Amino acid sequence: MVELDQMKIELQQYKAPLAEVRDSLDIPAKKKRMEELDMDMASPDFWNNPDRANKLSKEAKNLKDTVEECEAMEQAYEDIEVLIAMGNEENDASMIDEVRGELDSLIERLETMRLKTLLTGPYDSNNAILSLNAGAGGTESCDWCGMLYRMYMRWAERKGFTFEELTMVEGDEAGVKSADFQISGENAYGYLKSEQGVHRLVRISPFNAQGKRQTSFVSLDVLPELKDDSEIEIKNDDIRIDTYRSSGAGGQHINKTSSAIRITHFPTGIVVTCQNERSQFQNKDKAMEILRGKLLQRKQMEDEAKLKGIQGDLKAIGWGSQIRSYVLQPYQMVKDHRTGEETGNPDAVLDGDIDRFINAYLKNASQGTLRSDDSGDDM
Repeated sequence: MVELDQMKIELQQYKAPLAEVRDSLDIPAKKKRMEELDMDMASPDFWNNPDRANKLSKEAKNLKDTVEECEAMEQAYEDIEVLIAMGNEENDASMIDEVRGELDSLIERLETMRLKTLLTGPYDSNNAILSLNAGAGGTESCDWCGMLYRMYMRWAERKGFTFEELTMVEGDEAGVKSADFQISGENAYGYLKSEQGVHRLVRISPFNAQGKRQTSFVSLDVLPELKDDSEIEIKNDDIRIDTYRSSGAGGQHINKTSSAIRITHFPTGIVVTCQNERSQFQNKDKAMEILRGKLLQRKQMEDEAKLKGIQGDLKAIGWGSQIRSYVLQPYQMVKDHRTGEETGNPDAVLDGDIDRFINAYLKNASQGTLRSDDSGDDM
């Protein structure tokens, strides 16, 4: 049958990419590491060190998931070959839809796995700490900040990742002035690092009585979670730790005890806060993680600036600095100015469907074809 023969040719185009993914992931090495971890975890004193045990257990699960998915795709490839052969042998047209569905599923799974092979940075496998800050614009910008907060929460839910609020400063009338939150899951930082930058919203403002179109900006900072990093040394004399009462919605300790933490790093002027955890000690540990991440980011920017022979600095939260534009009026479109990726369905994007932009960024970054930030005036 012509349709099945065409799908057979299409299927064969993915044989080499499947092999490339297997080679890139080094499946034999992963299986060997799994055996080592199984022996370690079988030891009766394995849980004597909970931190180490949790770390190794997470590593074992990630390895197992990767190996099983790779082998499942190879099996799916063989199953599709069999289905095509059966359909042709029996001249059964009803097999066409089944083969099409299985082939599309395999292509999607392969694309997802190929992207994982691009996450080879030293911190890509870490959890991610994100900081949203509303730009100038008052209530409109705060509302946009709240919309982005929800977008990343929904993305985390879609991925099966954990979302944890760390700090929240609500807007005076609506939305959010600033928020720090952590998204935990396999390669969370590797995916979300592509989201760092200024996000621009264009819409008819619900807060404007005249119904005028308005543009708002929100910046997003993305850091890897660093439990401890020998690269980043924080001296006790370089920081001041203040305690204060938590604010906003929360548990029984909110507004009753001075459990919230603010750490000021004198050499850089960086200030971090955390108020989500129940105890002062937990908030201090989380705030120190955020500080280490910000200092690592600063170090990486300085190193990059030295290599390029330029001064590295952060762009202002405004015109000409956005990485992505979300246009709701007069037409509907979301466009990433670094990759050219776009969609006419902003509702889905704002509901957490941002993988297309993340994937496009990873592909372009690996090929060295990312564009410089665009002013977005064409939108």
